[in-house]
Amino acid sequence: MHIHILGICGTFMGSLAQLAKAQGHRVTGSDQNVYPPMSDQLEAAGIELTQGYDPAQLEPAPDLVVVGNALSRGNPAVEAVLDRGLPYTSGAQLLEDVILPGRWVLAVAGTHGKTTTSSMLAWILEHAGLHPGYLIGGVPGNFGVSARLGETPFFVVEADEYDTAFFDKRSKFVHYRPRTVILNNLEFDHADIFADLAAIQTQFHHLIRTVPSTGRLILPHGEIALEETLEKGCWSEIERFGENEPLGYRLDNADGSAFTILENGEPAARVRWDQTGQHSVNNGMAALLAARHVGVTLADGAAALCEFLGVKRRMELRGDVEGVRVYDDFAHHPTAIATTLDGLRRKVGDGKILAVIEPRSNTMRMGSHKEALAASTGAADEVIWYQPPGLDWSLEPVVSESPVPASVSNDIDDIIARIVARKGEPLSVVVMSNGGFGGIHEKLLDALKGHSCK
Repeated sequence: MHIHILGICGTFMGSLAQLAKAQGHRVTGSDQNVYPPMSDQLEAAGIELTQGYDPAQLEPAPDLVVVGNALSRGNPAVEAVLDRGLPYTSGAQLLEDVILPGRWVLAVAGTHGKTTTSSMLAWILEHAGLHPGYLIGGVPGNFGVSARLGETPFFVVEADEYDTAFFDKRSKFVHYRPRTVILNNLEFDHADIFADLAAIQTQFHHLIRTVPSTGRLILPHGEIALEETLEKGCWSEIERFGENEPLGYRLDNADGSAFTILENGEPAARVRWDQTGQHSVNNGMAALLAARHVGVTLADGAAALCEFLGVKRRMELRGDVEGVRVYDDFAHHPTAIATTLDGLRRKVGDGKILAVIEPRSNTMRMGSHKEALAASTGAADEVIWYQPPGLDWSLEPVVSESPVPASVSNDIDDIIARIVARKGEPLSVVVMSNGGFGGIHEKLLDALKGHSCK
């Protein structure tokens, strides 16, 4: 087919485009902003890109138009598709129809940790010689690309609860028909599409309904919102794990950099890795159990985790200049901020931590979590909040309620100058945003090295 993708430069849609191209389809696409690194990946794959949404890009008519979930009615290309009666579908539906038939799908769902856990799971299967396909909303360090078809029936997919398209308001993950499902956790998020936690639980239960009786759900003990969801009905095997549980783990280092896997209360294997934080250990344990469902032993899985290289933008160390270590993290929710900072605190002990946070996600911009933001930073020594253009509520109340010294800035250069003034002081700087944050990471590192940050 000739498949044309509207909104192709998003991580999900761009990865899907590369999978369809690898299957032999002719793939073209357009986006409002065509920019690296995704544009480079797509062009390297031989995918023709167009800037903007001029209806002329649909001439001659493709066999199928895939509409990204960021596009709405009123978009010129969307209106042209509807007016001309062109065949169209969503990205999630295309994945279901074209990529996933005949596959053993391993889906990773939850509010937090999906990208990292998916990356761990794909790597464990790869390390075991199973050569899985995968589609992940980030770039795993062990692979270097966000998606591939794979060579076996196994396919790992990051199962996002965000809605599918303007014409399909179900969560994307209901399209994936998985046999193995990780449910990491569940909190209120995506306030732009969900009214409350109950609405998200309904979508998660739709996912649970699609898992066969021979399938398996894997989740940590004590996740109340998940247990409430399971009470609505479950027809599959359930495997729960936890710290110091008969099936679970024991922390060997408080920062999570080493842990022992437990089965029937007895040590089964040990992991020593570069990841930190109990959330990372939970992610790793879930990935180990999901891989075991397709035949990978806990010992072999543990050996793979010892070689796990992390994921770009998930506590990624971008540079170390004269004692100032600059990390890039995707934190988009108060819980993610808290768990990330707690993991780093356990790693650095009494070392100084400065958090630089941009509340950029749709939910944060709406102010849905603003009451929880101040408390989420308790593990830091200092916080600089960035007030981005378009944020229509003030961060000053967050600063006034902060348990640690905090301030607000609306100027990236000002933030950089304040950090550079502390050069030579041992300091961990964690930059948290789910966007590009004005290129602050490279600008900061250049300034620390004595180069101009302009």
